[in-house]
Amino acid sequence: MAATPDQKAVLILDDGTIYHGKAAGKIGTTTGEICFNTGMTGYQEVFTDPSYYGQILVTTNAHIGNYGTADVDEESESIQIAGLICKNWTPDYSRPQADQDVQAYFDEQGIVGIASVDTRAIVRHIRSKGAMNCLISSEGRSIEDLKQVLAATPSMEGLELASKVSTTESYTLGDENAGVKIAVMDFGTKRNILRCFVDRGCYVKVFNARATYADMQAWGPDGYFLSNGPGDPSTMDYAVATVKEILAGGHPLFGICLGHQLLALACDIPTYKMHHGHRGINHPVQNTISGRCEITSQNHGFGIATEPVESSDRLVVSHRNLNDKTIEGIKLKDYPAYSVQYHPESNPGPHDSRYLFDDFVELIKGHRS
Repeated sequence: MAATPDQKAVLILDDGTIYHGKAAGKIGTTTGEICFNTGMTGYQEVFTDPSYYGQILVTTNAHIGNYGTADVDEESESIQIAGLICKNWTPDYSRPQADQDVQAYFDEQGIVGIASVDTRAIVRHIRSKGAMNCLISSEGRSIEDLKQVLAATPSMEGLELASKVSTTESYTLGDENAGVKIAVMDFGTKRNILRCFVDRGCYVKVFNARATYADMQAWGPDGYFLSNGPGDPSTMDYAVATVKEILAGGHPLFGICLGHQLLALACDIPTYKMHHGHRGINHPVQNTISGRCEITSQNHGFGIATEPVESSDRLVVSHRNLNDKTIEGIKLKDYPAYSVQYHPESNPGPHDSRYLFDDFVELIKGHRS
C-alpha cells in the first residue's frame, strides 16, 4: 500500500532518539544502518547503488523527487537502500525525460521512507554519535513494539553482504574483439563503472563474487577489477583468498571502494569501521604521487588502517583524504596493482578521477607488451 500525503511515520535510532514525520513510499516497517549522503543531485543513482544495500539513507538535499526517476539513471536493477529519510518528498516532477514520479517508484519496489523531518538535526546527531541502526515505520505500531524490532537488527559490522547483491550468472559487455579483456569480480558493481571500461575499448566479463581464480583465468583476461559493494570486508575471506591468487599470478589489478579494502586485506592491512563514513560528491582527495587534488564521489563506511600502510614495504599511499587524512588510495611497489577508496566513475559526481580507468588500460597494455 502506498503512503498518502498526510500519513504519519516514525524514525527510531538505536540510541533511543525518535523523530516523527510523514510516510513516503510504501507503508511498512524497515530497519538498517543509518547513513547520510551530502550530494545535491543524483538521488536515483544513489538509491540504486548496491553499496547501500542494508542501509537507511538520509539525504541532506532538501528536495527528493523534484526531477522524477528514469531508467537511464539506474546503477543496478533495483533500489538498494533499505529505506529513505528526507525533508521534502516531491511526487510532482518537472523533467520531461522522467519515466515516473518518486512515490510510484518507491511503492512499486516496496521501499519504506519518512519525510517532513529535520534532516539537518539528524545528520548532526549521526556526526556526533556515529553510525548506528535505525527503524522507519508507517504502520501505526507502538513505539515499544518497534524498539524490539530494532533491537533484533544485526550490526553492519560483521555482516557479509556482497554475495547478496552480486550477479548470479556471468555476463559480458563491450566488443569481444576489443584489445583489452577485463574480468570483474562483482561485489555490487555500479553500471557506470562497467561503462567506463567499455567506453575505453575494453571487453568486460562480470563474475559472481565467489567465482574462483581458475574460473576467471579460463576466460583469459588481461587484467582484473575488484568492484565496490556493501558490508564488512573483514568477513570476506573467500574474496581475499582470490585476490591473493591474482597477485601471485602477477596480473594487473584495480580496485574501487570495497575492492580497495579487499586488496588491502590481501596485503595484510586490516580494515576498520568508520565513525560515520564518507558519502557525497564533493570530498577532496590529493593524489600524493602527482600532487594534484581531486573532488571525488564517495560512499563507504569502512576504511583501511593508516599506520600499517605507511610502514609497509609492499605498499605506497597514492591518495589521501584532505578532510580527515584517511587513506584513499594504495599502490603496490612490486606488482601492477592499485586501488582507490572513492568512486572515479562518479555517477553522480565530478569527473576529476576518471583518469584512473585510463591508467588501468595503459597498465594492462604495458604489462602485456
